[in-house]
Amino acid sequence: MSVVNDLICETSGALSFGNYALQTKTKKDGFEYKGDIYKIKTFNEITKLERNGLFVYESVPGTAVHDFKASDEEVSFMVEGTETSSITLELEAETEYKVHIDDIYVGKNKTNLGGKMNISVDLIPERAVKVDVLKAND
Repeated sequence: MSVVNDLICETSGALSFGNYALQTKTKKDGFEYKGDIYKIKTFNEITKLERNGLFVYESVPGTAVHDFKASDEEVSFMVEGTETSSITLELEAETEYKVHIDDIYVGKNKTNLGGKMNISVDLIPERAVKVDVLKAND
């Protein structure tokens, strides 16, 4: 995997976005996917994705995300970067989720009143890490 040179695109029925190799903030607005409009801002310090003007994903430092899929029950994606990244996702407010990184269960995490959840992912260059966040129904 690698950075997304077009900043955002559809691949295999999912979204891919982000370019952590850029030295200056670059953005692309008005990308249509499944009836929604996406906006991406990305460079080496941050990657941020919005859908219809609302927050979806943010990483510090910047990352490249592949195969991003989101539903009411689950968010899954592959993420790549140069160092440990703090990732914030917008999910259902005050809800508990199970987090898996590279198919290893790392615990439950509860979203705040605004629906945001932070997770930390250890990244090394040229290696994508799989992230799955599943609504805890127990």
